[in-house]
Amino acid sequence: MKDLICTATGIIGSLVVGFFGGWTSGMVTLVIFMAIDYFSGLVVAGVFNRSKKSASGGLESKAGWKGLCRKVMTLLFVGIAYRIDLALNTTYIQDAVIIGFMANELISIVENAGLMGLPLPSMINKAIDVLTQKSKGGTE
Repeated sequence: MKDLICTATGIIGSLVVGFFGGWTSGMVTLVIFMAIDYFSGLVVAGVFNRSKKSASGGLESKAGWKGLCRKVMTLLFVGIAYRIDLALNTTYIQDAVIIGFMANELISIVENAGLMGLPLPSMINKAIDVLTQKSKGGTE
């Protein structure tokens, strides 16, 4: 039974990693950022009751599931970008997508830290404002 479980885990892991074109340092960093963001979001809601994802500001299972669905969709886009790289015989599209999502996760982590009451340097707040405006199509 143990051999069957190990074999099945190895096969599934190989298929997942193959979908992403390998387990690069960018992928590792993105997954770490995603885990930190999810955990910090749970802390904001569960401990500080200051979540912007629920009406009460507290933990809400639907908000948690939505967050996990977004994380899975993010990873699917990374896989899609890898396939586009293969189709176009390039190597930069997946990296660009990973960097974009890493920036998004980092913004969310910083926002969660702010909701926890962690004093943030004004430079970080300004940088977040600029990135947010640019992502919305602003010209700032």
